[in-house]
Amino acid sequence: MAEYKGNKDSKLVLSRHIRLARLWEPLPDKPGWVKCNLCEKRCIIAPGRYGACGVRKNIGGKLYTLVYGLLTAMNVDPIEKKPLFHYRPGSTVLSISTVGCNFYCKFCQNWTISQSRLEKGLYGAYRSPQEVVEAALASGADGIAYTYNEPTIFFEFVLDTAKLAKQHGLYNMLVTNGYMTPEAVHELGPFIDAVTVDFKGGGNKEFYRKYIGVYNPDKIFDTILAMRDQGWWIEITNLVVPRVGDKEEDIRRLASWIKDNLGPETPFHLLRFYPHYKMKDLPPTPIKTLERLAEIAKSEGLFHVFIGNVPGHPLEHTYCPKCGYRVIERYSVYLLSINLNPDNTCPKCGYKLKIVR
Repeated sequence: MAEYKGNKDSKLVLSRHIRLARLWEPLPDKPGWVKCNLCEKRCIIAPGRYGACGVRKNIGGKLYTLVYGLLTAMNVDPIEKKPLFHYRPGSTVLSISTVGCNFYCKFCQNWTISQSRLEKGLYGAYRSPQEVVEAALASGADGIAYTYNEPTIFFEFVLDTAKLAKQHGLYNMLVTNGYMTPEAVHELGPFIDAVTVDFKGGGNKEFYRKYIGVYNPDKIFDTILAMRDQGWWIEITNLVVPRVGDKEEDIRRLASWIKDNLGPETPFHLLRFYPHYKMKDLPPTPIKTLERLAEIAKSEGLFHVFIGNVPGHPLEHTYCPKCGYRVIERYSVYLLSINLNPDNTCPKCGYKLKIVR
């Protein structure tokens, strides 16, 4: 195996999970420095240093990913867990993750892997794209989900696996914070079928700066438009953090943008916060807060507004926008029944819902 010895901090032995990264460029005015163009942080990285994600490193003037296939989880999940409610309802996905994230959410609900490059360093078990696809097929899964931690930061493995998955008739979906660059979306374009984009705090800029370490969340909207232009199925979630990230005006603004740019039938999921990581001093989101925000989102013209992390709530179900008939029933992340005609029309009034089955 090759070894790089360009400077005192760059000595690293190449292995199966250390690969030359994509979407970066050398900086001519700073010899040995590189610029990463994978996420909208667009890190300028000195020799021997990491990007903000903690898993991409400048080694000898080239950018490498250190987590190619270095998986921390590989589980079969219902697609509703992602959550995707109107794309292939009732199907299953093989969910995979690595470590690391380009966000520093103080309330991270999955911090043990997302933030572990800060807490514990890199870890995981190597799997090749072929092994992941074979595992998905053997399990009877219908697709592969790149999830749990931010899939942008293991982009190279997502791309290689998704290409192979498509060849075997599997669909691919991402659960992402939406901060990848348009260049990344373009490269993934033909191989991704659906995406869940996770907002926090309604996209409020002050919230993102204080609790996430992201200066300008507006870039997420540009990314979503790029995803839309690629033809990906899109559902939007928003984690409602009580007291600090539950402003009505933010939900109103976000819901209005979704309706105007993605359409009124775009599923919008309001997720209940539970105290985790560095924000254990806050209580779980009051259900009344979630219900109030759901009504606001509906008043902005969204047809399908859901409440997540509250098992048994009436807003786990899908209702016909025209007559209110319950056309899809769920409990938590589990599908109970689909009460639609084969052409996705409501059996009561004939309204045709925008759902992929």
